Amino acid sequence: MKKASLIIEELKTELYHSLLKEIYIDESLIAKQKIRYQSAVEKFISLYGDQEVDIYSTPGRSEVCGNHTDHQHGEVLAAAINLDIIAVVAPTDHVIKVLSDDYDIKGVDIHDLSKRDEEVETSEGLIRGVCARYQELGYQIGGFNAYMTSDVLQGSGLSSSAAFEVGVGTILSGLYNEMAIDPVIIAQVGQYAENVYFGKPCGLMDQCACSVGSLIHIDFKDNQHPVVEKIEVDFPEFKHSLCIVDVHASHADLTNDYASIPYEMKKVAKFFGKEFLRDVNEKEFYEKLPEVRIATNDRAVLRTIHLFEENKRVEKAVSALNDGDFDTFKNIIKASGESSFKYLQNIYSNNYTDKQAVSIALALSEQILDSHGVCRVHGGGFAGTIQAFVEDEYVKIYQKEIEKYFGEGSCHVLKVRKYGGVKVIG
Repeated sequence: MKKASLIIEELKTELYHSLLKEIYIDESLIAKQKIRYQSAVEKFISLYGDQEVDIYSTPGRSEVCGNHTDHQHGEVLAAAINLDIIAVVAPTDHVIKVLSDDYDIKGVDIHDLSKRDEEVETSEGLIRGVCARYQELGYQIGGFNAYMTSDVLQGSGLSSSAAFEVGVGTILSGLYNEMAIDPVIIAQVGQYAENVYFGKPCGLMDQCACSVGSLIHIDFKDNQHPVVEKIEVDFPEFKHSLCIVDVHASHADLTNDYASIPYEMKKVAKFFGKEFLRDVNEKEFYEKLPEVRIATNDRAVLRTIHLFEENKRVEKAVSALNDGDFDTFKNIIKASGESSFKYLQNIYSNNYTDKQAVSIALALSEQILDSHGVCRVHGGGFAGTIQAFVEDEYVKIYQKEIEKYFGEGSCHVLKVRKYGGVKVIG
């Protein structure tokens, strides 16, 4: 750990330049990140005093392929991105106290880790859930004071909540477990906190991508021991950029829409005596499809068809990238997006059919991009963001045109970063 005021002075030099370049990839961002880190440390000092601190970084994530497959023990292709939460932290006794940008999170006493109904869908619930699960697994926990600041867009499909959970887990790993907790375990603990304490039935993909880092292929067939494979691909060599467009539509009031996807898929699985669709025989599903329609509903059947095909698309996308065949990769991404729209049906909420910002963004992007890229829904869907792989020479045109509709700064040109949750300084 280092004295907070000393870190501020060091950030004014070139001491951390190469480290920040490794984390944020884009040289043009380094000066901005130094100022961001300085401001965060200054804010910590104003809140808690000038003391010895560590600084941690946890990235957001981009789901590249595998839309809503993880909760059915399926396969995904996901990447950590160079937008992140940074946290300036110092250990305390038994209370975790966090100010997250301007949001004052109530202190969580680690001596009382029972689930509280009033903390459902709150940051306090996530913190308490992470601590409770760590304690159950036999890891050390303790209190800390923290100031966090995030440029992972909330409600954007870049997984700000997963980054927060993984961030808390990484801090506890660093402060009390010698930074030795496996990133996959940190991800599983984050998922537990979100499922049980926060009350959202998410899969494990978001947390795993945030915690592990890089571009990864994850197979969740054994959810307790997911197989994580890093894909060694340099996107710039394909002369394409990853663009995420924020359509400025909130995820608020959409929990039931998200929950309906795993619920309906599991209804189909239950018809076959299974808990998850990954364990259902695809051939048997089609043979008994008329009976499945009667026992469940048509949307559940369509979502199951999406699941079976999406798992295959992930494997094909990984093979295409490993073979250096980016045209095939783009075609797979396009097919994934079309399946999400037609079969998974997570582009807009049936409860709010007058609000279809994601649909509009996809329609406009297809017109703007023409043959210069492909686009698809990004993340959980219903609101948030879309994703586009755009030819490098066309990125500025796409950015300029799409921002005419969704506002300046709505199109983010991102880089894949190799680090998941990490201690940056300390």
